[in-house]
Amino acid sequence: MRVDAPTNDDLQRQLREALAALAERTALVAECEAQIAARDALLTQRDAQVSEMAALGAYRAARIKVLEAQLAAMNRAMYGRRSEQLDPAQRQLFEESLEEDIVAMQTELETLKAEPSAPRRQPRRLPLPEHLPRVEVRHEPASCTCAQCGNALTPMGEDVTEQLDCKPAEFFVRRHIYPKYACRACETVTAAPSQANVIERGRPAPGLLAHVLIGKYADHLPLYRQQQIYQRSGVELARSTLADWTGAAGVALMPLVSAMKADLLQRRVIHADETPVVLLDPGAGKTARAYLFAYCATDELPITVFDFCTSRSGEHAKRFLGAFGGHLVVDD
Repeated sequence: MRVDAPTNDDLQRQLREALAALAERTALVAECEAQIAARDALLTQRDAQVSEMAALGAYRAARIKVLEAQLAAMNRAMYGRRSEQLDPAQRQLFEESLEEDIVAMQTELETLKAEPSAPRRQPRRLPLPEHLPRVEVRHEPASCTCAQCGNALTPMGEDVTEQLDCKPAEFFVRRHIYPKYACRACETVTAAPSQANVIERGRPAPGLLAHVLIGKYADHLPLYRQQQIYQRSGVELARSTLADWTGAAGVALMPLVSAMKADLLQRRVIHADETPVVLLDPGAGKTARAYLFAYCATDELPITVFDFCTSRSGEHAKRFLGAFGGHLVVDD
């Protein structure tokens, strides 16, 4: 039997096929290695996320315990046995501050807990005064056609919510109207999404909340005095309601305070000073001395952040400044 020797062309063809197979196998190996590297990176990222979530869960659990302990102490001070050595007017100031702190802690607890607790008892709301002018704000859908099938929408009524709002020396009711439209073809109802509120399901508009906070902290008007001022305009607002609003608004403003502090600590020069303030201590039947530290920077956009402390210890400044590496200017 005669076997022909492979020609040069056959050898070259076989060599090319072998090289192509080798290149294909090399590409497959590289692809597998890339997939393994991507999977390892994904696992590393997941491990980091798990660690971060575990740390966040531990922080939330610890924060919840602290808030629950503080809330229990404040409830005891608010509703427990009271000393009669304080003047009734001073007691009013203390009680409304306690109500603000209690509502602020309850609001923060609701945001930290994974499962919402039992709803709090809703206070009885008085109807908004009819004599106040109504300013209507209509919230129309973005399109007059149905998002499901494209047919024209037909009006079918509207939902109306009212919020009490004010501008200096004038109250008015801000009326939000949400028209609803129906599609006759597919029976789809379309309406604009509800506007977010500073206080969930709350009646105060942002303008009124700002008015109350400015009156209390900038104009030094206690809530019971603001209540009397509002009564002269024919608006009945209980002090407990104003205290609830103030506490909830304080929680809503915390991200802004944190952003201001972060910006402040990036400045090159910070000025600091403290001033003594009187702290009511109803359990002991007397007052104590506390301090309000002010940290400010005047370069670029002026910014000031206050820190309330119970003493003049330098530990408070260390805690507030943290890793600040600029220049701190204080008096002697």
